[in-house]
Amino acid sequence: MINPEELLDKAQQAGVDEAEVYQLVSHSQAVYFEANDLKQLETNESEGVALRIWRDRAPSVTVAYGDIDLETFVNRTLALCELNPPETIELTPDHRQVYPTQGKAMSRETLVETGKSAIAQLHKSYPRLLCKAELECEQQTTRILNTKGTDCQYSDISLSAFIEAEWVRGEDFFTIADGVEASESLDLRPTQQRITEGIKFASHIVPSPKGRVPIIFTAKAAPLFWDTLVSALNGKRVWEGSSPWSERLNQQVISPQITLFQDPTQLPQRCPFDDEGTPTQKLMLIQEGRLEQFYSDRAIGCLLETGTTGNGFRPSLGRYPTPGLVNLIVENGKGQLQDLISQLDEGLVIDQLLGEDADLSGEFSANIELGYRIQNGEIIGRVKDTMVAGNIYTALNHLITLGGDSEINGAYKTPSVVVDGLSVVS
Repeated sequence: MINPEELLDKAQQAGVDEAEVYQLVSHSQAVYFEANDLKQLETNESEGVALRIWRDRAPSVTVAYGDIDLETFVNRTLALCELNPPETIELTPDHRQVYPTQGKAMSRETLVETGKSAIAQLHKSYPRLLCKAELECEQQTTRILNTKGTDCQYSDISLSAFIEAEWVRGEDFFTIADGVEASESLDLRPTQQRITEGIKFASHIVPSPKGRVPIIFTAKAAPLFWDTLVSALNGKRVWEGSSPWSERLNQQVISPQITLFQDPTQLPQRCPFDDEGTPTQKLMLIQEGRLEQFYSDRAIGCLLETGTTGNGFRPSLGRYPTPGLVNLIVENGKGQLQDLISQLDEGLVIDQLLGEDADLSGEFSANIELGYRIQNGEIIGRVKDTMVAGNIYTALNHLITLGGDSEINGAYKTPSVVVDGLSVVS
């Protein structure tokens, strides 16, 4: 294992302007099920270190895994400086703290029993189901040291479970996927309930509605909207002039029903500091539809003259930090999914999508992998061979309502979203 302090000392002895060591250590246990049976047990351990340096203000970054000669590592990083132009050096100064570990580990045996129980319950309700599942417990420790006096570290334990249920009936088949993320324990009962309800709704195929109808995007499908807004709120896009909101700070940009904020103390992605060692913070990004601020790392914050918001994250170990969100929380509206359905005379529920995400312009077109038709406040069946298309910004300015049914989905915590202004094509 590489000693981060020794590596930083070696870099300083080599005559660099400044240096930063980023260390990531992880340990995970995963269990896999296929065709309703336990298939595989897996344990992974990894330790990677990224060295970022500047010589004559020219940067470079290299990565090492496991044991390596420190002098060779430093010299290799120094050689790459010659390939890059000089830049302003941005490092977090004097952040020295070791944060307490968050989360609680689950044993492999508990993961296996949790997975077996969930699949058994689904199979009991629907004997034809073929289920795949992955359950994982991962502990990850992040440490950052630099020549400006920063030395900070935190560890986080995360639990996750994902179930994919395949239903085959003659020539008709469909797949429902659902899961949960947690930090203390895994409760798969809500996941099981959503899957069984989905199968019940999907067993009858009906024609798709045509044209523009109200559409409910469940919490599982709603990230389609937030992916686009995250890009528009990125300070780097603002600096480049590619964000449609570059000149709209403190203006109304979407429906006043929508409030978006970052909270690094919550799941799904808790972290006390970013990948530059800057403390993270709660950020109000959009409040009641009004654009409050953009997020940035140290370099972009300097260019925008706003300073960093503590959002410098590395897309991978060997990449330079770039603006990114810790997580995005969409403030709840009111009502569970069934309440939202009961309010519509005609409409569509979209639970799973296939297709490309919308770009910064907001335009998108996606296939509905799993969707249901609503008539007279009830789901009457599943639609097939149907697409939805339109513009994200237009839809969010024609928001009907947000649900009160927030769930963690990837990097977001989001409720269901009910919109108008999108086209349904079949």
